[in-house]
Amino acid sequence: MECRNPKLQSSNSSNQTAEDDDQPTTRRIQRLQLHLNPPVVPPENVLELLSCAAKAKLSVNTQQLSDYMRGKHRDIQERIFDYYFKSRPDLQTPVEISMDEHRELCMRQLLGLVREAGIRPFGYVADDPAMYFAVAEAVGSVDMSLGVKMGVQYSLWGGSVLNLGTKKHRDKYYEGIDNLEYTGCFAMTELHHGSNVQGLQTVATFDPLTDEFIIDTPNDGAIKWWIGNAAVHGKFATVFAKLMLPTHDTKGVSDMGVHAFIVPIRDLKTHQTLPGIEIHDCGHKVGLNGVDNGALRFRSVRIPRDNLLNRFGDVSRDGKYSSPLLSINKRFAATLGELVGGRVGLAYSSVGVLKIASTIAIRYSLLRHQFGPPKQPEVSILDYQSHQHKLMPMLASTYAFHFSTLYLVEKYSEMKKSHDEEVVGDVHALSAGLKAYVTSYTAKSLSICRESCGGHGYAAVNRFGSLRNDHDIFQTFEGDNTVLLQQVAGDLLKQYQQKFQGGTLAVTWNYLRESMNSYLSQPNPVTARWESEDHLRDPNFQLDAFRYRTSRLLQSVAVRLRKHSKNLGSFGAWNRCLNHLLTLAESHIESVILARFIQSVQSCPDPSGRAALKLVCDLYALDRIWNDIGTYRNVDYVAPNKAKAIHKLTEYLSFQVRNIAKELVDSFDLPDEVTRAPIGMQSTAEAYSQYTQYVGF
Repeated sequence: MECRNPKLQSSNSSNQTAEDDDQPTTRRIQRLQLHLNPPVVPPENVLELLSCAAKAKLSVNTQQLSDYMRGKHRDIQERIFDYYFKSRPDLQTPVEISMDEHRELCMRQLLGLVREAGIRPFGYVADDPAMYFAVAEAVGSVDMSLGVKMGVQYSLWGGSVLNLGTKKHRDKYYEGIDNLEYTGCFAMTELHHGSNVQGLQTVATFDPLTDEFIIDTPNDGAIKWWIGNAAVHGKFATVFAKLMLPTHDTKGVSDMGVHAFIVPIRDLKTHQTLPGIEIHDCGHKVGLNGVDNGALRFRSVRIPRDNLLNRFGDVSRDGKYSSPLLSINKRFAATLGELVGGRVGLAYSSVGVLKIASTIAIRYSLLRHQFGPPKQPEVSILDYQSHQHKLMPMLASTYAFHFSTLYLVEKYSEMKKSHDEEVVGDVHALSAGLKAYVTSYTAKSLSICRESCGGHGYAAVNRFGSLRNDHDIFQTFEGDNTVLLQQVAGDLLKQYQQKFQGGTLAVTWNYLRESMNSYLSQPNPVTARWESEDHLRDPNFQLDAFRYRTSRLLQSVAVRLRKHSKNLGSFGAWNRCLNHLLTLAESHIESVILARFIQSVQSCPDPSGRAALKLVCDLYALDRIWNDIGTYRNVDYVAPNKAKAIHKLTEYLSFQVRNIAKELVDSFDLPDEVTRAPIGMQSTAEAYSQYTQYVGF
C-alpha cells in the first residue's frame, strides 16, 4: 500500500484554515498561540507518522542502480582506479604540494597512464568518444589537473590535428601525440581576446619565396595567454592566427580569416625554446596548479606551408587560396565546430565533480548528529528540513545532469560517425547549453556542500576547497558560460523563425514545432487549479510546464527584440534584452534535461531503481517549477492553491529522497580513494578515526 503525503491528503479538509491564513491578523494570533501553547501530539499519532515514513521509504537495489548508471565503460574506469590507487599509490596527489612539484607529478601521472597502465586515450578521441569521456572522468577523479592536462594533450592539441588537419598531418603527428613524445598546446586565447575568436590579432603571413608562413605577434594584446602545457612541457602548439596572403593591389595583403597552424616551440631533443619564440609562465592560479599555463610571443617565426591545418582552407605553392567553404564566416564556423568535443567533455566532467561533492556532503550529513528532542538522542543533520532543502534537490540535479550529459555524449558520438548536418547543429547547441548550465550549477553547489559540512568542510583534506578552486574555471574555458547561453538563445530564435516559415527544426527543438501554438494559448483555468499528488507527479504535467515557460519566454523576447531593433539596431536590442535571453536559454536547457531524465527513468530495467529514479526526477521537476513559481503565477498557469500544493509536495519529496540518500550516493559507486575525504567515507565507523589520524592522533 502506498503511503501518501499526509499534508496533501488533508488539503481539502483544511480549506477553511487556508482561507483563514490569508487574513494577516488571524494568522498572527494563531502563530502566537502555537508558540505559547504548542500542541501535544498523541503517542499513537507519532507512531502512525513514523510507520508512514517507514512504509514510504523505498527499497533500492544499489548494485543494479549503479550498473544502470555507470553503463558499459565501468571496466576501463576500474582499471584506471586500480592503477593509481593500488599499483602506483606514489602517483597520488598529496593535500599539500607546491606548484612546481604538482606540475611534475601531473606529467608523471599522465606518462604512467599511457606508458605503464597501457591506456591510450588518443585512440578513443576519434574512434570511440564515449570511451574517451569515461577515461577523462576517471582521470579527473584522480586529480582534476591531470584530467585537464590530458584534455589539452589529446582533445585540444591532438584533436586539432585530427579534426582540422588532413591525412599528411595525421601520418606525421599521430604516433608522437599518442605516446606523449609530441606534447603540445592549443594556442587560441590572447591577452586581449578570448571569446571573440574572430578578433584574434596573431598573424600568419605567407612568403611565396620560401614557401613558408611567418607567425608574428604584432602587439602585447596578441600574446597567446593561459596556454596549457606551454610553460614547461609543450613541444608544439596549434596556433590560431589570421592567414594573410600577399596581393598585387594597393593593400599588399589579403586577410583570409582565422586558421590553425602547427608551430614547434621547443627543441625535441634539448627541450630548449626555439628561436623567435618567447615563453613565460602565467604563474600560480586559483586552482589546477598541476597544469603549466604559459604565455607565447612569436617574432617572425617561420614554419613550412604544410604546417597549415588545411581541412577547411589551403594555400598552394604559388600562394593561391582554396576552400570548400566560400565565406570567412562559414570557414570559421566549421573550424570551431570541430572543436566542440571540449565542451562535451567539460559538461560530462563537471557532473563527475558534482557527484564527488554531493557524496561527501550527504555522507557527512548522515554521519553528523546535532541536537534533538528533549531527553532523546541527537538526530542526523540531514533530518533537518533546512539541510534537506540544501542537498536533496542538488542530489536530484546530479542524477538529472548525469543522464543528460550521457545523452550529449551519445549525440556527439553519432555526430562524429555520421557528420549529419542536423545532428551537428543539435550537438553544437546542446553542448553549449549543457556546458554552461551544468558547470554554473556545479560551481554554486560546491560552496553549498562546503557550508553544509560546517567547519569540517573547511578542512583541505575534506576536498571542497580544492574541488571548488579546480572546477571554478570550467565556467570560463571552452567558452564563457554567458556567451554560450547567448548562442543557445540565438539558435532558439532561429528555430522560432523557421517554425513560422514552415522549415525543419533540429531534434532538440521538436517540441517548439509540435506544441508552440498550445503553449502560447491561454492556460486552462481548470488544470491550473489541479493539485493532486498524482497530477503533480505526472511527467506530462512537469514537461508541459517546463516547455510552456520556454515557449512564453521565446515568444516574448522575439517581440521585444523586434520592437527595440527599430530604435537601437540589432546589437543594441540584443543587449537591451540580454537577461531575458539568458533566462530563455536556461529554461530551454532545463526542458531538455527533464525530458532526458524522464526517458531514463522509463528505461531503467530494475523496478526498485526505476521507483527511486522516479522519485528523484519528480523532485528535480517540482523544485525547478517552485523556484520559478512567479513566472507561472504571473500568467495564471498555476493557481494559488496549486502553487501551495507544489511547495508542500516538493518539501515532502525532499524528505522521501533523504530516506534513500545513502543508497543514491552509493549508486554513484565512487570508491573512498576517489572521494578521498575522511568525512565522506563509505563506512561511518571509519570516518572520524581517519580524520583524527590525519591530524596526528
